[in-house]
Amino acid sequence: RITTMNFHRAATLCRGQSSKLLAASRPSLANNAATSSSSRLFSAAPAAATTLPPSIPRVGAATAFPNEYPGQNYIFNWCLNADGVTPLQKCAFRITKPLDLKVAGLALPKSSPLNVNAKSDRSKVPEAGMTEALSFDTFDEVTQRTKDALSLSEGLYCPEGHAPNTKFGVRVITNSGKEDTLVSDLMAYLERMPKRDPTSQSVTCYVLGGPSCEEFAGYAIEEVEEQTEDGSREAISVATVVITGKKPSLKRVVAGGGFSVA
Repeated sequence: RITTMNFHRAATLCRGQSSKLLAASRPSLANNAATSSSSRLFSAAPAAATTLPPSIPRVGAATAFPNEYPGQNYIFNWCLNADGVTPLQKCAFRITKPLDLKVAGLALPKSSPLNVNAKSDRSKVPEAGMTEALSFDTFDEVTQRTKDALSLSEGLYCPEGHAPNTKFGVRVITNSGKEDTLVSDLMAYLERMPKRDPTSQSVTCYVLGGPSCEEFAGYAIEEVEEQTEDGSREAISVATVVITGKKPSLKRVVAGGGFSVA
């Protein structure tokens, strides 16, 4: 009996101590739950605004690439560069249709197509090397000066099209824009070509106008090699026309272009 009674007392004592231990552990569990809830609330709170490091204000303004806009077209600029003219002022308009005139801020032609009779001016546009009046050296010198002056111009206007009744492509590069109707009239005179990316043309006319420009007119024809679609190379004829003066006339430009495709 004594042994059994002692056993019951020991069991009762153990149960009491277990209850005390469990009660003592419950506050810590509650504290842990409260701490966990606080952590969750803290992590869900919005992050405080951070200040930019001092190095950020020293970075230049962001720019978009390609940075193209009316008058600034990379493919056309490279094409002009191949013709020896680099639009340094980033203002060169390719004009193949009436809408291009509006984009360039130019007036539309009064009539289209425009017929031009330039027979009276043909004798005033000699071919380099064919007469004593115009040697190749003189022509090359004037051509280079004209290209350099066009590169520095505030704006370049470049009508393109087929010479009338031919399939010869013509490109005119000129600084004569809003001052007169030369560009609009040339667009109306040239026949519209199929829409395609800019490429070199059979005839390139460099037309420079301005109060200090010398009066000059001439053209030259030469053969160059061009790679065909199948990879072979063939010789083709290309023409360079140079017209300069205080106010180049439409007939003078047409006469030069007419000679080169005759």
